[in-house]
Amino acid sequence: MLTVEKQQFDLLVHGELIGAASGKYFELVNPSTGEAFARVADATAEDIKKAISSTLTEFNQGTWRNMSVAERGIYLRKIADLIRKHAKELADLESANIGKTLKQSSFIDVPTAADCFEYFGSLETVAKDRQNSVTDQVKSLTTFEPMGVVSCIIPWNYPLIMAAWKMAPALIAGNAVILKPSSVGCASVMRLAQIVKEAGLPAGILNVVATTNKDAARLLVTDKDVDMVSFTGGTQTGQEIMRLASQTTKKLSLELGGKSPNIVFGDCDLETAVGGTMSAIFMNQGQMCTAGSRLLLEESIYDKFMKLLVEKTKKLKIGNALDYQTEFGPVVSKEQQAKALQYIEEALKQGAKVICGGKIPQDEKLKKGFFLEPTILENVTNKMSVAQEEIFGPVLAVIKFKGEQQAVSIANDSDFGLAACVWTKDLIKADRVAKQLQTGTVWINTYGGFYNAASFGGYKQSGFGRELGHEGLLEYMQSKHICTDQTPGGKPLVANWF
Repeated sequence: MLTVEKQQFDLLVHGELIGAASGKYFELVNPSTGEAFARVADATAEDIKKAISSTLTEFNQGTWRNMSVAERGIYLRKIADLIRKHAKELADLESANIGKTLKQSSFIDVPTAADCFEYFGSLETVAKDRQNSVTDQVKSLTTFEPMGVVSCIIPWNYPLIMAAWKMAPALIAGNAVILKPSSVGCASVMRLAQIVKEAGLPAGILNVVATTNKDAARLLVTDKDVDMVSFTGGTQTGQEIMRLASQTTKKLSLELGGKSPNIVFGDCDLETAVGGTMSAIFMNQGQMCTAGSRLLLEESIYDKFMKLLVEKTKKLKIGNALDYQTEFGPVVSKEQQAKALQYIEEALKQGAKVICGGKIPQDEKLKKGFFLEPTILENVTNKMSVAQEEIFGPVLAVIKFKGEQQAVSIANDSDFGLAACVWTKDLIKADRVAKQLQTGTVWINTYGGFYNAASFGGYKQSGFGRELGHEGLLEYMQSKHICTDQTPGGKPLVANWF
């Protein structure tokens, strides 16, 4: 069994690792054991204001934004190299803090974060000037500039990946960044802050602050010196950020909740679809915004598919996330465990049936952690709360359908629109269905493919704006039109209008 020594993490402000002005720290709890394993400096409003001031000053000085893309890229690639150098430590911290299995932290989260910095750090250009075709005798040029000071606010479920997804494109675009991770899960990100310091970025270009103080955190949205907020998290929090940001008319990019449909047609590859369905709901114990938490299953294969799905799910090895043999770890907190159990109880009252899991494991070795058995519910209708609301836990709601159009109708009957899966050997049908689904991402015969070159984001209450890809890079930039007169003799009509 791997262990993580109790560590202390400070804030990164203006290139220095410092404690909070109050001297206070908050503790991070290992959900596998229920015990505190690290403590983090708890930023005050004074600390947040200092970080904003530092970021603004450095941006205005222009040291970073006036560098070429290639020069900025050197720093990002150095961060990527340092992440790989400290890969084991970062993976241990991620698993100890979040409860995701060490296999996932080691082979997905850490490499993905490093690759993201390397990808954006290797770009030759971020957005080329564009000469517009106009009929008047002018030179019409659209240029692109960094937004300025950007607040990046991330959740606890994928801290390393989310930090990279926001920091890398924002930085390569020439912005100055303040990153605020969740106070629930931030150990790996606070260690990343130390790594960033080692990479030698200009002081103040990237500040990392953690806090349990909501009033202090709000400053990252309300302060007039913050030009943009990029937020990933729950829909209700996103709506509150919209309200707060409206006071200073900031640009927002919001990646919010999801209730993703996982559509399995009768002509699928059964083994592949079952495995993909399990990954879509049970990776990270279902604590994913893209979790395929609604299984839409065609009635022609319902019994055969469910038999295999339940058999395989019951064999999952539940255990400490830091044990390499563990396939299924704890949820992140006691509160998250209670929330999932409450949804299960409500579903039963509404007529659903538990056919797998649904309880806290009774293994004596697990009693101190926040464990919940991987759960499968059938007899679910799409109107039930378990099918309409984001649970953020290992709870799969199974809904039977008959025919393509009914599947699409059920899938789109949701306030959310983040992602969807389609499983079928008929790729013409798959493409037809994908184009009808009201989601920002559709995976066909796979799940969870995120690529630095491809954008990601939601429809409807899953938010707006995009991460990654060209579209995600442009989120951190603003366009400017420069119009230069080219009339013969330099005498345009406007000069003689009056």
